[in-house]
Amino acid sequence: MKVSTKTRYGVRFMIDLAQHQNEGCVALKEVAERQGISKKYLEQVVSPLASAGLLEVTRGYMGGYRLARDPQDITLAEVVDASEDGLALLDCLSGSAPCNRQEHCSAQRIWGGMAGAMRTYLAGITLAEAAQAPDCAELTSVAVD
Repeated sequence: MKVSTKTRYGVRFMIDLAQHQNEGCVALKEVAERQGISKKYLEQVVSPLASAGLLEVTRGYMGGYRLARDPQDITLAEVVDASEDGLALLDCLSGSAPCNRQEHCSAQRIWGGMAGAMRTYLAGITLAEAAQAPDCAELTSVAVD
């Protein structure tokens, strides 16, 4: 299983905004330079984040992007949900594709449990926490039930 580049960049973008939230609106070009991501690709990344209500967009001179809510109130699960259209690992878990084995599939419980553990983990990390963690090791201490 792989997380898409769009999602990885979306998380990096949102963490960057959390780290620079006191600067007001942040230009896309600034984030692109800091994160080493092309501005053109980043434009595609921010669209679903804005549509999900996670970003405020100000057009024109002195415009840019800022978090729509306090970073303490936005979880990584919300960011991934917006970027990936959900966290379902398989179509049969999301209900987007019917499966004739769904009612009797023993493996579905396993994949559903894995998806639930990922969601719990990501829901337990706020942008504020991710922005302050000097390395990822600090984020692995979140309990997964």
